[in-house]
Amino acid sequence: MSLDTVAHAQANPDSKQPYAELGLKDDEYAHIKEILGRRPTSSELAMYSVMWSEHCSYKSSKVHLKQFGDKAPHSDALLVGIGENAGVVDIGQGYAVTFKIESHNHPSFIEPYQGAATGVGGIVRDILTMGARPIAVMDPLRFGPADAPDTHRVLPGIVAGIGGYGNCLGLPNLGGEIVFDETYAGNPLVNALCVGVMRHEDIKLAKAHGTGNLVVLFGAKTGGDGIGGVSVLASETFNAAKPTKRPSVQVGDPFAEKVLIECCLEIFAADLVIGIQDLGGAGLSCATSELASAGSGGMDIQLEKVPLRDPSLSPEEILMSESQERMCAIVEPSKIKHFLGICRKWDVTATVIGEVTDGTRLNITFNGDLIVDVPPRTVAHDGPVYNRPFAEPNYIKALPGSSFSVPLPTTPAEIKAAILKLMSSPNMADKSWVTSQYDKYVQGNSVLAQPEDSGMIRIDEQTNLGVAISTDANARWSYLNPYEGAKLALAESCRNIAVTGAKPLAVSNCLNFGSPEDPDVMWQFAETVRGLADACLELGLPVTGGNVSFYNQTGTVAILPTPVIAVLGVIQDVRERTPMGISRDGLELFLFGATDQNFSGSEWAYLHGELGNVAPLSDLAMEARLIELLLEGQPLFESAHDLSNGGLAASLSEMVLRHGIGANVQLESIASALLVETPGRVLVAVDPSATEAISGLAAKFNIPVTKIGVTGGAELNINGAAISITELRAAFTETFPKLFG
Repeated sequence: MSLDTVAHAQANPDSKQPYAELGLKDDEYAHIKEILGRRPTSSELAMYSVMWSEHCSYKSSKVHLKQFGDKAPHSDALLVGIGENAGVVDIGQGYAVTFKIESHNHPSFIEPYQGAATGVGGIVRDILTMGARPIAVMDPLRFGPADAPDTHRVLPGIVAGIGGYGNCLGLPNLGGEIVFDETYAGNPLVNALCVGVMRHEDIKLAKAHGTGNLVVLFGAKTGGDGIGGVSVLASETFNAAKPTKRPSVQVGDPFAEKVLIECCLEIFAADLVIGIQDLGGAGLSCATSELASAGSGGMDIQLEKVPLRDPSLSPEEILMSESQERMCAIVEPSKIKHFLGICRKWDVTATVIGEVTDGTRLNITFNGDLIVDVPPRTVAHDGPVYNRPFAEPNYIKALPGSSFSVPLPTTPAEIKAAILKLMSSPNMADKSWVTSQYDKYVQGNSVLAQPEDSGMIRIDEQTNLGVAISTDANARWSYLNPYEGAKLALAESCRNIAVTGAKPLAVSNCLNFGSPEDPDVMWQFAETVRGLADACLELGLPVTGGNVSFYNQTGTVAILPTPVIAVLGVIQDVRERTPMGISRDGLELFLFGATDQNFSGSEWAYLHGELGNVAPLSDLAMEARLIELLLEGQPLFESAHDLSNGGLAASLSEMVLRHGIGANVQLESIASALLVETPGRVLVAVDPSATEAISGLAAKFNIPVTKIGVTGGAELNINGAAISITELRAAFTETFPKLFG
C-alpha cells in the first residue's frame, strides 16, 4: 500500500477512510476535514481518532469538570493545578509533592496482569514528568461477586500485575481498597495512584518552547503492543452482542521503567530539559501534539527515526502505539550531548526525532514525505465538546417511597453472630492475601500502610516531614444520591487523613461511570462533579487533577457510580502519627460524632440483599470541626480509627485485631449503634488521665462524644456478647485464602 501523504490526500479527496472503525462519529470526521480544509491523511486520522477519544479528550465531561476551576478555593499550597500531567502542592521546608490517580479498567479486564501492571507504570510516569521522584503507590480496586468465576479470572492477575510492576520499581504500595459488587462483574475497576516528591525549583512542565530546540524520544523502543490501547479501548462499552474494539493491551517492562526513572532524575538534576511528556494513552500522537500545543510554536518530526521493536509497523501504527516506558523531551542543542551521555550511562535508547519550529503547525514526515500537517491544538486540546443530555433516573424518583428494613441483632448470641458474619464477608475481611503480594516497606520511609486508615510516608529523614494519602468511595451512597455520595467520599477520605494526625491539603479523583450516552449515567456524573466541587470549596481543598473513566458497563448494565476520591495530607513529624490499633490494656474508648438509624447503603444492608432508599446527608461544617478536633487532640490519642464500612462493629474489630488486645464495650442502643454507618464518626483510645481533656475538646468543637468502654483482655465483649480474639481473627482472616488461595 502506498503512503498516504498530504499531497495524496489533497489529490484524492474522496478516498474512503475507516473513521467509524477508529471511533470517530460522522460529524467529528466532518469537523476534521473542516479544520484541515481537506480530508485527513491516514496518519492524521490515526492521531485525531486517538486524541479525540473519550479517554484522551474528555469530550463528554469537560463541560462539568470546569466546576473544579470555577469553584476552586484559594490555596497557598497549590503550585501546579489541573491541566498538567499531575498537580503539585507545597508541603513546606522547600518540598513539593505531586500526586494523581487514574484508571486502567478495560485493559485489566482483557489482560489482567498487563492491564494492571501498565496502569501502575503509566501513573508513575505521569508523576515523573513533573520532575518528581515517585515514592509510593496505592490501588483502589472493584470486582464483581467474590465467588464469581470471572472475578477468579481477573483478581489474581490484577493483584499480581500491581505487585509485580510496583515491586520491581522499588515503590512501596501503601494500600487502597478492594470492594465486591455485582455491577462490576465483567468490568472491574483498577485505579492507580502515585505520589512523588521534589524541591520547588525542580518542577517540570509539558511545553515545547524555543525555535530550534530538539525533540528527543527516549526509553523503550516502539512496538505493536497497545496500538489504539486505552485511548480506544476505554472509549466504548463492552457488548457481547457485537464485535468490540479490543486492541492489544500494552506490555510493561518494570525494569526498563526503573532505569528510565533514574535516567530522568539525573537529567532533571542537570537541568537539561525545557519540557517533558510521557508516552501513555495515545502514545506519540499525544506527546507531540500536547508538547507543541502547550508551547510557543510548531514542531517538525521525522517519524522514520523512531526506534522500533517491530520494523514492519506502519506510520499510523507508530503514531498510535502505546508501548510503555517511553518519554519525549525538549532539549536545547547545546545540552543534547550531555543529555544523550546520561541516557547512554543508563543504557536508555535516546533518539532526536525532530525540532521545535517558529511556525504554527505540527508537521510529521516519513522518509521525507509529509504525512501530517495539522494545527497541534486542534489535536490535543480543541477536540469535540459534548453537553450530553442528562435526566434524573426513574429509580431515584422511586427510592424515598420504597420499603426498607434489615434484621438487627438483640441478644448476645445474635450480636456475636452478626459481628462474625460481617467481618468474614468479602468486603470487610482481611485483605492480607492481596497486600502481602505488595512490598509496603521498600525504601524504608513507609510509616503507615494498609490496613491503617491512610498510607503515610516520610519525606525528609532529618525533619521527619511526611505526607498521608487516602482513597475512598461508597458507590452505594453515590447510587442513591450521587451529589451527596461525592461529598461523603471526600469527607471520609479527609477523616482517614486526619485520624493519623495529618492535615488534609489537596484532592485528586478518579471518576468511574457507565456510558455517557445514557442520560441516567450522565446525570449521576453531573451530580457527582457538582457535589465534589461544592465540597472541595467548602472544605478549602483544591482539586489538583484526576481522571474520568466512562463506558464502564457490559451491555446495558452500568457499574455503580464510583467516584474514588484521593486526599493528600501533610504531617510535620511522622513519629507523632496516630496508629489504628489498640496498643495496651487500660485505655478508655471514646466515640466522637452522633449516630443515626439510617442503614441505607451500609454493608449490613448489602449482606441482606438490600440497598436502602435515602443516602446519608453530609454535614461538611461538622466534618471540618471534627478534622480540627483530631489535629488539635492528636497528642492525646493512643489510637484512632474512622468509622465507615461496617460501622462501629468493624472499627472495634479492626482495632482489637491489630495487636491482639481486646476491649469491653457497653452501648445504650446496641441494635443500631453497632452496624449503622452514620458518617462523621471517629473512635479513639486514650489514657484515663486524658478523659477531661477529651470532654473539653468535644465541647470546644461542638462534637458529641461518648465513652463506650475500656481496652484489655483477650476478647471483644459488647454488651455481654463475648468473642475471643482468636475466633474473631479466624473469621476475619480465612475468607480470602478460601476464595483465592
